[in-house]
Amino acid sequence: MSRTQEAILAAYAELIEELGSDDVPFRLIARRAGVSERTIFRNYATRVDLLLATAAWIERTVFLRQESSSIFDTPLAIRAAMVSYDRRPELAHVVAETTMRGVSGAAPSPRRDLLEQMVDAEIAVLGDEERQAIVAALAHLDSAATWVALRREFGMSRGDIADAAAWAAEAVLDPIRSRAGRHSA
Repeated sequence: MSRTQEAILAAYAELIEELGSDDVPFRLIARRAGVSERTIFRNYATRVDLLLATAAWIERTVFLRQESSSIFDTPLAIRAAMVSYDRRPELAHVVAETTMRGVSGAAPSPRRDLLEQMVDAEIAVLGDEERQAIVAALAHLDSAATWVALRREFGMSRGDIADAAAWAAEAVLDPIRSRAGRHSA
């Protein structure tokens, strides 16, 4: 990613937080990034392209996570993610809505590959269906979309969201703990 692209995405994210909308005029983004509107369009041909790139940038930079060393540490990582989404709600909404809308190229479960690798390494005895169900449940819980749903639909507080998501992840993992080659509980 070029410095120009980084400046554009950072400016857009800042403006989303300030203005409370992902429909920020390109002229404001250009002014904040110190580039021309034409430069934005050269890098991101459409608003969807810009939004998708910004959501991915937000996930990589703003919501950067410490990797879990074990699948059984995932509930703690999910809890920490929920807290970080709550600290930057406008950006969490952008990430969640971009992936939930199915915008071309958005990864609905960006940590799926990592979860699959950890399950395969630690619980090799799982059948394909059980493995898929566990990874799907954890990937769904480990998302901005989960934070948004719990906030919007239930009006839960930061701590309650973090606790509920971590508890749900523990409930997914508890039945398979005894089959793991390694325990990190």
